[in-house]
Amino acid sequence: MTENEIAREVVDAAYKVHTTLGPGLLESVYEIVLAHELKQRGLAATRQVPVPIQYDSIVFDEGFRADIIVEDTVILELKSVESVARVHKKQLLTYLRLADKRLGLLINFGEELIKTGVTRVVNGLMAD
Repeated sequence: MTENEIAREVVDAAYKVHTTLGPGLLESVYEIVLAHELKQRGLAATRQVPVPIQYDSIVFDEGFRADIIVEDTVILELKSVESVARVHKKQLLTYLRLADKRLGLLINFGEELIKTGVTRVVNGLMAD
C-alpha cells in the first residue's frame, strides 16, 4: 500500500472510532482503540514507537516516541484537545524528518467532527 492508501484507511478508521466513542476522552484511549481498529483492517499499527535521533555524531536510541506508526510508513500523532496549535504540525513534520518518513497525520479526537480534526503533514510526498 502507498502512504496515501494507508492514510485513507486511517482516516476511515479514525472516523469510526470518533463516531463510536465521541470526543473528549484521553489521547491514550483513542490510541489504543485506533491501533486495534487498524489491526482489524489488516494493517500493522505499532504504538509508542521509540525513534532514535542523531545529534553531534551520537545516536540517541530514544529521541521521541511516535504515537502510532502504520505499516512502518505513516506516523500518526494523536491529540484530544479543543484545537490543535501550529506547533503540533511543526512537531509532526520534525518527527517525519527524524524518522525518514514522508507522511504523517495529525488527528485531533477533541473536535466535534473528526473531518475537521485530521491534518496531513508531508515531508516530500506527492499526492496520488
